[in-house]
Order: sequence, then structure tokens, then C-alpha cells
Amino acid sequence: MGAEGNLLTLTGGLRVIPRVQHPKVHEAVKSRQDGWWWFFRYWADEVRPVRKRQWLGPSRGEKKISKKEAEIERDKFLAVLNAPTERQVVAKGMALFGEMARMYITSHLERKNKIAAPTREKAKSHLELHIIPRWGNKRLNEIEPKEVEDWLYETFESWWTMNGVRNVMSAIYHKAEEWGYWEEGKRSPIVKVDIGKRTYKRPRRIPTMEETVQILDHLPQPHDLIIETCIATSTRISEVLGLKLKHLDLEAGAIAIEQRVWHGEVDEPKSESSHRTLALGYLVERYRAWVKAKNITDQEAWIFAQEDNPEQPMWDSGVRKALHAAARAVGCDFPGLGPHSFRRANITWRQEVGASAIEAQKIAGHSSVEMTGEYTFVGIRRQDELTRAIQEKLAAAGKKNDQAAKQVTRDGGAGPAGRPSLAEVAPATAVVQ
Repeated sequence: MGAEGNLLTLTGGLRVIPRVQHPKVHEAVKSRQDGWWWFFRYWADEVRPVRKRQWLGPSRGEKKISKKEAEIERDKFLAVLNAPTERQVVAKGMALFGEMARMYITSHLERKNKIAAPTREKAKSHLELHIIPRWGNKRLNEIEPKEVEDWLYETFESWWTMNGVRNVMSAIYHKAEEWGYWEEGKRSPIVKVDIGKRTYKRPRRIPTMEETVQILDHLPQPHDLIIETCIATSTRISEVLGLKLKHLDLEAGAIAIEQRVWHGEVDEPKSESSHRTLALGYLVERYRAWVKAKNITDQEAWIFAQEDNPEQPMWDSGVRKALHAAARAVGCDFPGLGPHSFRRANITWRQEVGASAIEAQKIAGHSSVEMTGEYTFVGIRRQDELTRAIQEKLAAAGKKNDQAAKQVTRDGGAGPAGRPSLAEVAPATAVVQ
């Protein structure tokens, strides 16, 4: 199909009728403030032809221009108006949203190595189940923010689903601008859609260290090693299952994250920052024993292969099932518990033991510190530790003040009176600065 055919498909058969215009210049009062001006009327080719007035310049007063000068200005304007192309008209947002969405799928989502598999499948699901059926027959420039906002609230209960759908619609406008089907620099209507503050279906939490130890004790091999890798290195479950022998460096005590497995499909890591090398710590010997027990010698062999088909990696569903069984056995299963819970735990605990936010971000493979912040939990126990540390420092400072006050009294001055000092009410174990 040629370029003209593609444009006709995109616009639902809309054709641009060439229009050669050469209207006369007239004189009229532009406004009470501006006075008399030269002007002409012309047809603007939008979704439907619209008659508009173009003002050229004052016809009377100190800054007036002659009618001849006004006609020259008219001709400059008409030189552009009289030569529109199909592409110029389509760039004003006349393409059907459904056609742009299908182009977005074939020319962006399905392009190899452009979009991670989970993101691709989720976006396609939103498009095919919700977005195209509702908005496919509208043109890009006909979609109103309030319509979209009302539809999101009426259709979805989850804030996260609303956010995901809105992001996909916004991405289509972004690509339409890149491809010349939406005016460059013009805000898309989706930018103005407000879905309120982020909300969560269930309380956000991570397992405690005590719960983690109990769960690990009830996990069979190799699920315990897989989960403990998530705990120790902050890897995603898909990254652990994507490990081959060539990614394991037992001498250096590290694993290289170069791919991942999602729903049985081998894919690139989630983002560029997800390509990273991670230290295994005390897990080195565990991996050494596992590789030896399974007689894994081929560099292309999976570290965690399927029992009945060693040529294929394990599925994450089996790991999740074993994890919930172990958690129920020790009475600490909770909604939302999964391998990702231990990735969040690592990011939190790593900072508790002294890592900076930047270090936690780099090790987790996040693209921003803000994302690492979303993964970081500050539990009551940690808050209590930090609060007591502050109180003990204040107590130490109070003790110094009391000593200084006693010295003043011994020298003949008056000591402090009133409430007890911090040194008197703080625990006897208060640390000195």
C-alpha cells in the first residue's frame, strides 16, 4: 500500500481537497481598542472546513499600512495555506486513534529488543481489551481529557490499572508526534487526565528477618537458593531464573545479569540499568554445591532447569507455589507475598546496614533513586533504633550541659532549675557522642 493509501487508512478515508484561495482584502473595526484594520476571510481545512478571519494590519492611524501592503501580507499567508499536503493535515491530529494504536503495536511494542516482554504483554492487553474498543473510532484531536478521566474511573477500580492504561494512551500520542501524526510540541489530552494520588489495595510490607529465616527453613531445593539469591542480591525472580553457567563466576563470587526469563520466554533485562554484576557473598559455596550436584558443565546450561526438561529454565510459578506453602507452614503468609517481597527486603535491609541510596539503586538495577525510595520500607523496629539513637545523643549532650552547670555552681554561679535534664530521664545505657 502506498503513502496515500496508508494515510487514508489512518484517517478513516478522510481526503484533503486541494483548495486554491485568493480572497479580497477588506477593512473593518477589529476592536474598540485596535480600531480599523485590513483583513480577509479564508477556509481552514480542519476536520470540517471552517471559515476564519485573518487580520493583516491597521488601516488607519499612525501605524497604518496601505491596502497594497495588506495584500502582500495576505499573499504570504496564502502561499502556505494553498499548498497543504496530506501529511500536514494528518499532523493536526486527524488520524484515527485506533489506527495509531495498531501502528504503535506493530512498529513499537513488537519490535525486537525495544520493549521488555512483561511490559509489552501488559500494554497489548490494555490496548486490545480496553483502549481500542473505547477510543478506536475517534480521531487524535477529538479525544477530550474529561472523557478519558471519567472513563477510567467508571471502568477500573485499581489506581495502578488506571495509571497503566493512561500511560499507554499517552505513549501513543508521544509516538504519533515522533512519526508526524501529531503536532510537534503540542500537549496530548492524556497529559491533562488526573487519576488522583497513588493508592494500594493491601498494606505494604516485607517479611521480617525472623519470618524470612523460618520460610527459608521450609523451602525445598532449589527454591530456597533461588529465594535466598533474591534476598542477598536484590535480583528479580526472572533474573535468577535466567542465569546460565556462563553468568556464574564462582572465583569472583558474582553473577552477571544479562538476561531474564518471563513466562518461559528469554528476554533482555528490564532496562539498561538492570544489566549489572552482583556479589553472592556467602552463597558462593551454595552455588558451587548445586552446580556440582546437578553436574552442570555446559556454559549454556541453565542453573535452575526444569526437572523433566533440562533444556528449559524453571517457571516462576513453581517457585511462588513453594514459597506460599512454606510461608503457610510457619504461619506468616500474607497477601502480596512473593519473590519480589524479598527483593524489596534486600533494598531496605541493605540501607539499614549502611549502604547509601545510590548504592542500593545501582545494585537493585533501578533507573532512579526515586524508584529505590518506593521499594524502601522503614519499619517500626528500624524507626525505634533511629529514634533511640537520637535520644541517646541528646542525653549525652544533656549530661555535658549538667556538668557545665555544676562547674558554674562550684564557681559561685546559679545552677539550672525547672524540668529534669535529659541525662536524668534517659536510660543509663545512653551512649556518649
